[in-house]
Amino acid sequence: MERIVVGVDSSPGSAAALAWALKLAAETGAELEAVYAWELSYAWIDGYAPDIERWSHETEVAARERLDAAIDGVLGGQPHYTEIRRTVVEGQPAKALLDRSKEADLLVVGSRGRGGFTGVLLGSGSQQCVHHSRVPVVVVPEPE
Repeated sequence: MERIVVGVDSSPGSAAALAWALKLAAETGAELEAVYAWELSYAWIDGYAPDIERWSHETEVAARERLDAAIDGVLGGQPHYTEIRRTVVEGQPAKALLDRSKEADLLVVGSRGRGGFTGVLLGSGSQQCVHHSRVPVVVVPEPE
């Protein structure tokens, strides 16, 4: 195994997926790429034209900070010997993960089940990855 891509989104399920992928990368010597996707949500107010370039830049900076915080949260200050490539991309999360994982050996995502069957159902992003990935996908359940 040479390359693992893991989706990160600041959720508990994502943290579990990142921890799992980090452990596997350490055991196999694989390169680990943590991917955080962000989308700009547009809200228009009559008579107000937002500065989209500034807004986009600020959103990307915030996404980088969230990715760093998520990785730091999983590492917990412990030493690790696996290089983690940090990738922040604009776009729909499942599509971004599918694109980044095309040349990977494995895609790792967290599960965020909804409703009364939490932990049994996949979140929509995880489900899209499972159904459309060109590489094997591991869905790590959200911790209880």
